[in-house]
Amino acid sequence: MRDKTPTMSVVTITRYFRTRVRFPPPPPVFMLEKMNFYGRNKIPFLFIIDFEIKKPVILPLAEIKSDEILYDINGIKNYDGKLKLNKKIILRKYPVSFQKYKTAFDKIQKELYEGHTYLVNLTFPTEVETNLTFKEIFFNSTAKYKLFYKNKFILFSPEIFIKIKNGLISSYPMKGTIDADIPNAAGKILSDKKEFAEHITVVDLIRNDISIVAKNVAVKKFRYIDRIKTSDKDILQVSSEITGVLEKNYHKKIGDIIFKLLPAGSITGAPKKKTVEIIKAVENYNRGYYTGILGCFDGQNMDCAVMIRYLEKIGDKIFYKSGGGITTYSDAKSEYRELIDKVYVPIVGNN
Repeated sequence: MRDKTPTMSVVTITRYFRTRVRFPPPPPVFMLEKMNFYGRNKIPFLFIIDFEIKKPVILPLAEIKSDEILYDINGIKNYDGKLKLNKKIILRKYPVSFQKYKTAFDKIQKELYEGHTYLVNLTFPTEVETNLTFKEIFFNSTAKYKLFYKNKFILFSPEIFIKIKNGLISSYPMKGTIDADIPNAAGKILSDKKEFAEHITVVDLIRNDISIVAKNVAVKKFRYIDRIKTSDKDILQVSSEITGVLEKNYHKKIGDIIFKLLPAGSITGAPKKKTVEIIKAVENYNRGYYTGILGCFDGQNMDCAVMIRYLEKIGDKIFYKSGGGITTYSDAKSEYRELIDKVYVPIVGNN
């Protein structure tokens, strides 16, 4: 359903920032205050925040140009109709070499054994070739959260970051992926020692994060399975549900809530600060908006996603960024295979 809520004038917003925020403020501070302003005045807005929180985008829904930005956040969207796709999907993958992946993997194992971290989300960009345009992928993919951003990148994420509804904040960390065609796939992933260690570490991290902004934090559901359909095959993903209770006027500090939770624990690891340092040292590339967050505040409630399942244009090439969590139980070949398996488009019925 398209949002047509009017927004405040640019002059009003500018006056607010000049009286409340030191100019020129650092981008994160400016954007945090901007989110608080929109939340306090119950102005619906979209936010797109990159992994390193260097280039956050905060836009009132009423000001978004649909020829530049298209979004669908669990049914809140700024477009109607669909772009028909009448061709067989071609998606060729050219991942980093296993040797390059193994070098980074071994460095992480060293950090794990030395006790500097318990879990590290290791990712790499995979060059891809496809006969689909970004808009064709956007309109035809099936995902809870979708974004087309100025033909620079697209997102079709299955992973919720947080939801806020009627003062209740919920997070749904997703850790654990397996090919659904493997015999007894659900049983195998739920009984896998490495997958369990990875998942419980992330659940504990997110529980601690939520407790920073909320009270009565609890794990409501632990390790349930979702099936995701792709153009290649179905995959199973394991998630948990964590909830907490916010203060009564939480919308007045909506920016503070979000920024205190960043970066998302499911795509970093634990402990978060040290693990982010390790990630930057071993990955040796810029994640950009990949593994950041995308969300929408509708004037009262909020829904947002972790920006995984992500395609980006860099120069004249297209890259799909993907990865997975590494623990002391991890096997390099299995993790490398998972990184490649996650390179897909969730479009069914065109092959």
